[in-house]
Amino acid sequence: QVQLVESGGGLVQPGGSLRLSCTASGNIFSFYTMRWYRQAPGKERELVADISSDGGSTHYADSVKGRFTISRDNAKRTVYLQMNSLKPEDTAVYYCNLLITLQRDYWGQGTQVTVSS
Repeated sequence: QVQLVESGGGLVQPGGSLRLSCTASGNIFSFYTMRWYRQAPGKERELVADISSDGGSTHYADSVKGRFTISRDNAKRTVYLQMNSLKPEDTAVYYCNLLITLQRDYWGQGTQVTVSS
């Protein structure tokens, strides 16, 4: 069993920045791709970014390219999402995810990000 604990959300003005963190329990973190998703009210959950197990490969949704950066520290079992130039449309609950198999699909509890003046 893996537990994922997110932190770092909050209220920020448009143009501001936040850094989300997600720390995993156990000792398998470094072997798997990690993903950040978000879900805005009334919308489906969408993939925001992912990062390979060694951090060498990253991918981003078009909507966040150039503004968000995903990174990881395997020694700390933590994945980060640095969010800059935030827009009101970035408002959502953000979740980290570790997918091993369909039966071993782990999610954090979510952290609220609100971008508003």
